[in-house]
Amino acid sequence: MTDLHRLSIRELAEGLSQAKFSSRELTEHYLQRIAKLDSQVKSYVTVTPEQALAEANAADAALKAGNATALTGIPLAHKDIFCTKGIKTTAGSKILDNFISPYDATVVEKTKAAGLVTLGKVNMDEFAMGSTSESSYVGATSNPWALDHVPGGSSGGSAAAVAADLAPFATGTDTGGSIRQPASFCGLTGLKPTYGRVSRFGIIAYASSLDQAGPMARSAEDCAYLMNVIAGHDAKDSTSVKKEVDDYVANLSNTSVKGLRIGIPKQYFNVAGLDEDVKARVEESLKKLEEMGATLVEIDLNMTEAYVPTYYLIAPAEASSNLSRYDGVRYGYRCENPADLMDLYKRSRSEGFGPEVQRRILIGTYALSAGYYDAYYVKAQKVRRLIQQDFLKAFENVDVIAAPSAPTTAYKIGANLSPTEMYLGDIYTLAVNLAGLPAINAPVGFDKDSLPVGLQLIGNYWSESQLLSIVHQYQQNTDWHTKRAAIAEENA
Repeated sequence: MTDLHRLSIRELAEGLSQAKFSSRELTEHYLQRIAKLDSQVKSYVTVTPEQALAEANAADAALKAGNATALTGIPLAHKDIFCTKGIKTTAGSKILDNFISPYDATVVEKTKAAGLVTLGKVNMDEFAMGSTSESSYVGATSNPWALDHVPGGSSGGSAAAVAADLAPFATGTDTGGSIRQPASFCGLTGLKPTYGRVSRFGIIAYASSLDQAGPMARSAEDCAYLMNVIAGHDAKDSTSVKKEVDDYVANLSNTSVKGLRIGIPKQYFNVAGLDEDVKARVEESLKKLEEMGATLVEIDLNMTEAYVPTYYLIAPAEASSNLSRYDGVRYGYRCENPADLMDLYKRSRSEGFGPEVQRRILIGTYALSAGYYDAYYVKAQKVRRLIQQDFLKAFENVDVIAAPSAPTTAYKIGANLSPTEMYLGDIYTLAVNLAGLPAINAPVGFDKDSLPVGLQLIGNYWSESQLLSIVHQYQQNTDWHTKRAAIAEENA
């Protein structure tokens, strides 16, 4: 029973249904690993052992009674941006350090209804603003592959927990690459679904037109299992789309790689700052897909240079609006002894928000202010439409589009990248959110320092099944997704 963390989601589900082990044994195994190893990784903000064991006992009862779902009794971790009833939800910020939600996010509600066991909440960049998970109020999370490196962000805690085998899979959110980039940095599979595919209700908002929840796991198959639970329409989310949900697990072998047309944007492979090792590993993975029968088609995405400036006008503008609710009055952090109402607002926000969040609020407020709204925000929205049209034109000739997930591998903790350097690191991921498209990261090898490299595949709207299927078949022919960091090999 010491190697339960090495089992896939399918193997865990089979083991539980065949009573090879109980949900309680499995949950205790993960809780022991967290207790032993997470002091090095620092992926968890809050561990919930009592609730987890209670849920595991309920899962065992359901399994015994024959009332189980496919995933009943399997543990998972939630990014600390999902509201969880009775459990602290901080979004990585001092301003929410004392916030205990009175309700569950729809994603959390769905995982509970499926019988999944919540191990706890995992770390993230403050309000999901960042690419390193260093801006969290509780401190930085480490990359299990190299503990002096970042796991990426903002879903860095989710990626680190799975990569260290401190959870079988985890939820994440992706506003500009926050699932795909940490999945790339930590050697995982991570799916950013089509905007509107997974409910945003109960997710602490950063940029409402860009945020989307998705799964992070070792393989496409593992991600498909979680997508089967969390995808679907939600009346509580006005941006949720009424569209039939695929059986992502059943569809894993539905897309034939033979004859698949993969678009290769020439602009993406000539970006300044693209690491040579990253480029080489991505090209090798594309060659492998070609050997499996895919056709590589060179395409133009002419709006590439507009991605970063467009995103960093729209996202901060929406953040400025969304974060105005944190004012020290109703909930969250409140400054001590305010002189008057204005002092309460100013000091609660300046003391409660970190530097990166303050920077984006200021940029966004400026872009929305009188005299600048048309010049900046409205213009950025027009460019956003051109970016979307650029992709749709490309999809007339190809089935999916390939790119690196990030131009480099994981940064060192404390590298102190300038905001501009950090923003440019999102060059390959931002456009997917601006256009509302689905995209997936798959691990495809390592750089010279043994840090993971990721391939990103971008699909047309509602093509999550296709993306998962392509990566699943790639993973049947390679073993990169089975590689584990040394810390993950340790037994609890």
